Amino acid sequence: MPRDLTRALAPMSLAFLLSSGAATCAGASEVAGASEDIRADLVLHHGHVLTMNEPEPSPAPTAVAVAGGRILFVGDDRAALALAADGARVIDLEGGTVIPGFIDSHCHLYGLGKMLAEIDLRGTTSPADIIERVRVELAASPGDGWIEGRNWDQNDWAVKEYPHHSLLDAVTGARPALLRRVDGHAAWANAEALRLAGITAATPEPEGGLIVRDAGGEPTGILVDNAVSLVTAVIPEASESEVRRRLELAAAHCLERGVTGVHDAGISWERAQVMRAMAAEGQLGVRVYGMYDDDPATLAPALAAGPGATEDGMLTLRAVKLYADGALGSRGALLLSDYSDQPGNRGLAVTGEGHLREVMRTFGSAGFQVCTHAIGDAGNRRVLDLYEEVLGELKLPDARWRVEHAQILDPADLPRFAKLGVIAAMQPVHCTSDMDWADERLGEERLAGAYAWQSLLRSGAHLCYGTDFPVEKVEPLEGLYAARTRMHPDGTPIGGWRPEEAVDGRTALLLYAAGGAWAAFQEAELGQVAPGYRADLVVLDGDPAACAAADLLTMGVRVTLLGGRQVWPVKR
Repeated sequence: MPRDLTRALAPMSLAFLLSSGAATCAGASEVAGASEDIRADLVLHHGHVLTMNEPEPSPAPTAVAVAGGRILFVGDDRAALALAADGARVIDLEGGTVIPGFIDSHCHLYGLGKMLAEIDLRGTTSPADIIERVRVELAASPGDGWIEGRNWDQNDWAVKEYPHHSLLDAVTGARPALLRRVDGHAAWANAEALRLAGITAATPEPEGGLIVRDAGGEPTGILVDNAVSLVTAVIPEASESEVRRRLELAAAHCLERGVTGVHDAGISWERAQVMRAMAAEGQLGVRVYGMYDDDPATLAPALAAGPGATEDGMLTLRAVKLYADGALGSRGALLLSDYSDQPGNRGLAVTGEGHLREVMRTFGSAGFQVCTHAIGDAGNRRVLDLYEEVLGELKLPDARWRVEHAQILDPADLPRFAKLGVIAAMQPVHCTSDMDWADERLGEERLAGAYAWQSLLRSGAHLCYGTDFPVEKVEPLEGLYAARTRMHPDGTPIGGWRPEEAVDGRTALLLYAAGGAWAAFQEAELGQVAPGYRADLVVLDGDPAACAAADLLTMGVRVTLLGGRQVWPVKR
């Protein structure tokens, strides 16, 4: 039985890696879990295997044998090759490192596919830079449909002010346009998009949203949080074939980077049905752990259907995603006191407390996991208070409810995660994206609970890592670098930003694999390289747990396997 890492890694308390019931990895001389009448259809040998069990076997395994999509044996080359069936595929790893497939524990798969199919505004340095990218796209794709883009961030501009719709109008003309901010919690609409959405000076603020206005009360085109939905509601839905295409684009993008599993944080009922069909046809591409959207058209049929999963584990739908507040970058994150750079503003409570409580109670009772977006310290306290109340009522034996992001915590709330058994689903790259301006938003005093990975771990809390793509890039190796250094890729700030909250290389990898498996109730199937586990494996050209942190930025993915099938590079 795998060891209980709560003891092995104390005081880090990585308790998400509890005993799973699968056989442990054997040493080099013993065939672990292999049966005499089962032969391997795939053997990886001549490499370095990180089992992510504790402790790692000694001598270190060099080979993995796979049969029927699951790991049959982990150990030495000779024993693994002896298990190969006639015609089995044998891969010489040439010294490469085998790890469990990366699990991105908070992301938006369709959003990534949509981004790959629209204008990418990442890295733009001014509104004029955005306008130029839009101009290039219009020249390449003329027509009369909606213009959509994503990933601008005014915090990267010399003048950190929201732009006016007139700038967009000059290049888009009569075509409606909506360009989402990098975090998805704000957007820039042109005049035609505002007209189609019926947004005027007389339009009231939607609950949990903000229509930014000029001195005369006219909308500027900037919409924050729930106000964005006023425009998205009038954008025509993509066809099923286009939804499929976008999901396929996103899956291929993930697999190339070694991501074999994702926790999709917000899926509509309709999109869930497309995913079901793709999974049944073997076309979904990556393992998806889905969280249903919080909207009536999704919640009602989801509740009626109940939680469930496909037999092959490619699609699991057993969670619901709620929102407690907005994002820090757009000043929508709910704070206990005013924003330091905007007195009088404490952010947005984007969902009413009564609704949150009702959904938590109803879906928790029905066997669903509850996952709630919370970024600000007041947003996180709001969620923890509700979780404590509702979990106290329901008395669920193993709820594993989650707080998605948990970026800014009042130090008094840090111990509550472990006490309540709540998982903090966090994104290391959010820290390195935000650290240049977080102090402006929060002031130095509130930074004590900012992106507090190490403090949460030491308190005994469960963590899992992801990226929130397409808000950030998919690259898990960059996520590992951010987790270990809290620095930009150029090595700044020297020594890292609040480095006491950084984690070591092995812990970062655990949180990116086994952490995600635990957070999805899949720790007996995923997150380790051990007999009985699904053969979701990645071969890297270095050791991501032991290498120098800077080496992660140049490390390459050689092969990605999903259920024992090579899915990247795609075999022709």
